[in-house]
Amino acid sequence: MKYALASSAFCLCLLVGIAPAADSLNVRLVGATDTPGSAVGAAVIRHYAYIADGDSGLQVICIADPVHPVKVGHCETPGAAIGVAAAGEYAYVADLDSGLRIISVADSSHPTEVGHCGTPTQAIDVAVLGNLVYVADYYGGLRVISVADPSHPIEVGYCDTPGATVGVAVLDSLAYIAAFDSGLRVISIVDSAHPVQVGHASTRGLAWDVVVIDSLAYIAGRDSGGLEVISVADPAQPVEVGRHDTPGDAWVVAVSGDYAYIADGDSGLRVISVLDPAQPVELGYYNCMLARGVAQSGDYAYVAGHDLGLLICQFSGVGVDESGGAQVPGRKPAATVLSDAFGVKRLASSVVFDAMGRRTVNPRSGVYFVRDAQAQAQAQAVRKVVIQH
Repeated sequence: MKYALASSAFCLCLLVGIAPAADSLNVRLVGATDTPGSAVGAAVIRHYAYIADGDSGLQVICIADPVHPVKVGHCETPGAAIGVAAAGEYAYVADLDSGLRIISVADSSHPTEVGHCGTPTQAIDVAVLGNLVYVADYYGGLRVISVADPSHPIEVGYCDTPGATVGVAVLDSLAYIAAFDSGLRVISIVDSAHPVQVGHASTRGLAWDVVVIDSLAYIAGRDSGGLEVISVADPAQPVEVGRHDTPGDAWVVAVSGDYAYIADGDSGLRVISVLDPAQPVELGYYNCMLARGVAQSGDYAYVAGHDLGLLICQFSGVGVDESGGAQVPGRKPAATVLSDAFGVKRLASSVVFDAMGRRTVNPRSGVYFVRDAQAQAQAQAVRKVVIQH
C-alpha cells in the first residue's frame, strides 16, 4: 500500500504484454493487466480490485474472471495515489501531498470523487472502521477523519508518533502504526477525538506495513526486516514471537488464514505459513520485480506490481514430488501439532517432507508434510504437521 521512488525496470513479458517471466514455487500467475501509472497499493472487495496507481489516481479493475481482469473505470487524483482502502460504496485513497480523497465507486465504470480532507504532511496509508478513517500521515502522525458525511469529511482527532507514520491497521478500539524506525506503535482510539499511545515494540527492520489478526500483529519491514510477528495480547507490552527474513524489502503484508502474503520489492510475492507464529516458514513465491502492494481474497493474491500493473497470483499449496505423483490436497490441509519427543517419534513409520517438498529424516521445529510409509503414494495419504521441539 506504500509509495516508493524506483527506477523503471524491464521484465520479459508473456501474458497480455505485461506479465513477467518469473521464477516461482507453488505460486502461479493466473492473470494480469497493466495500469497507466505506478501500481503501489491494492484493495479488493467482491469482484473489483482498487489500485492506487500513483499519478494516474485510482484504477478500478473487474476481477470476476481472474484469468482476464478488465479495467472498467478510473478517477484521477490531484496528488500521487499510494494507499487505498475500500468499504461499502467508497474507496478511500491516501494521495500523498493531497491528503485523503473519498471516491464513490457505486458506479464502477465512473468512479467519482465526492470529498477530500487535507493532512499536515503526506498521506501514506489508510484504514477504515465504521464512519471513521485513519490516515498514516508520515511526519503528521495518525489522523482520525470522520466520513459520516463523505462529501464533507472532517478531522476529529490525531496522535503524534515518533518517527515516520507509514502504515496503519485498526481493530476494535486500537490502531496499530508501522512507524518506520520507531517500530510498532499501539494507539487507543476509544476516544476518537483524543487518541493516545498505550504501547510500543521495537522491530528489527524498518516497519512499513502492519496487519492485525486477533492478538497478533504482522509487520512488513524494510532493510532486512522481512515478516515480524508480534503478540499484542497485552497492548501495553507487545512482544515479538517470531520472524522470517525475506530476500528483499518487505513493503506490504496481507494475512488470510494460515498464510501471510508479502509484497517483497524486487523479490516479488512471498507466501509464508504463520500456522505456528513462532516459526514462520516460506512455502512459495512468485519472483517478479517491483512488488509494492498486495491484497488477498479467496484463492488469489492481488499484487500491485509498480510498472507491471496488477498481477493476480494463486498459491497452490505445497506439493510433494515423488514418482507416485503425491501432493498435498487443497490450500489448507488440517495440521497436527507434535510438541514432545514421544509425539515426534510417531513419525518413525512415516515419510516426512519439509515445506519445500524435500524429504527429511531429522525434522526440526517447523511445518512438515507427512505420509505413512505403508500407504500408497496418493494425495489422500498426505497430512500437515507442526513440530515443536
